[in-house]
Amino acid sequence: MPTHVIEKNVSDERGTLLAFLEAQRGGMRRSLLGLTAEQAAAVPSASELSLQALLKHTIQAESNWIERARGGLNTQSFEEAMEGWQAGWKPTEEETVAVLLARWAEVAAETERFIHSVPLEDTFPLPEAPWFPKGSVSMRWVLLHLIEEVARHAGHADVIRESIDGKTAFQLVEEESGAGA
Repeated sequence: MPTHVIEKNVSDERGTLLAFLEAQRGGMRRSLLGLTAEQAAAVPSASELSLQALLKHTIQAESNWIERARGGLNTQSFEEAMEGWQAGWKPTEEETVAVLLARWAEVAAETERFIHSVPLEDTFPLPEAPWFPKGSVSMRWVLLHLIEEVARHAGHADVIRESIDGKTAFQLVEEESGAGA
């Protein structure tokens, strides 16, 4: 990991977890630093993923998990959920990187508002899907799952970015901080 989260208050579990989530978001955002629209949409590796598609999916995942934790999305059929998931990998023409990043800022702010408004021990049911066990999970679980989800895709983004122009996560951290300019 090219950045480290500094724990501001050792007794603030919620704040520490949110800081780790934000650090992973930063990795994803940096993977797009300085790219053209064509580069962000490029598929330069054996995978079918572009950075723009990863960004859209990651935003959708965060938004959907928070909505699910709120009690929403429970009326969706499995087929509707799968259609939405598949569409979440395909940015439209209007969903430029700038538009997606602005949307993610909104989603991130909403995630933080929501997580600050509920006890971490509160639970909600997992959706009916073959890959989920039956039962409920806590707000702590959803926050840890979001860290895991964003980190996984930030790692994918590192590989894709390096395939585009050779820049590594470490170089992008320097570039973002102005040290690489």
